[in-house]
Amino acid sequence: MNVLTRNDLKHEWQVSPTEARTIQDRLRTAVISKCEVDQVHRVAGVDVGFEDGGRTTRAVVASLSFPELELEEYQLARLPTQFPYVPGLLSFREIPAILEALKKLSLMPDVLVCDGQGLAHPRRFGVACHLGVLTGVPSIGVAKKRLIGEHKAVPDQRGAWVYLYDKEEIIGAVLRTRQGVKPVYVSIGHRVDLAFAIDLVMQCTTRYRLPETTRWADGVASQRPGWMRRLAQVNIG
Repeated sequence: MNVLTRNDLKHEWQVSPTEARTIQDRLRTAVISKCEVDQVHRVAGVDVGFEDGGRTTRAVVASLSFPELELEEYQLARLPTQFPYVPGLLSFREIPAILEALKKLSLMPDVLVCDGQGLAHPRRFGVACHLGVLTGVPSIGVAKKRLIGEHKAVPDQRGAWVYLYDKEEIIGAVLRTRQGVKPVYVSIGHRVDLAFAIDLVMQCTTRYRLPETTRWADGVASQRPGWMRRLAQVNIG
């Protein structure tokens, strides 16, 4: 049950690591772990990088039609980095720029797919949870690497998955999106359940390991020639 009001969710970003952990512990009570998504017409991927030796945070949000997975809109924001690199507290370093990019979108997506952890986090409040709670938008975490937890071997077939456990608690799923490649780590962020998260990630994944949401956000952010040519062929707006 959400025991916090929208006003209670507001917090400062330039805080100490100890204060950041206290904020995580407070805000995680607002995470909704049941699916409240009715229909999905657009999904958005988020990519965050750093420039100028880490002094500038760059966030890209790429919004795709669903289920077609065609790029409809993207926005980029750059802000001075306000928080140091501290494992487990990356959302304090990344989210301010993400929020700025989201503000620029003409239409808010139905689901946010974050390149990072959600519930699969030491304090059960990774970037997908933090972003989902602050925006109210359903969110999912899809991470390339495991942060915490243990799991059994994942069968080597597309769509196979096993639970990710922290002791006896289910905190996510380890999902094989493509045969013969490493799995990804899926966990709920906000207003979704694990079954929905797994299904949506698979529907957003084509022939690559990562979902198209993540690939588009990273492609736009990287500005590599191949992606820029692909972007030039997209009719947006």
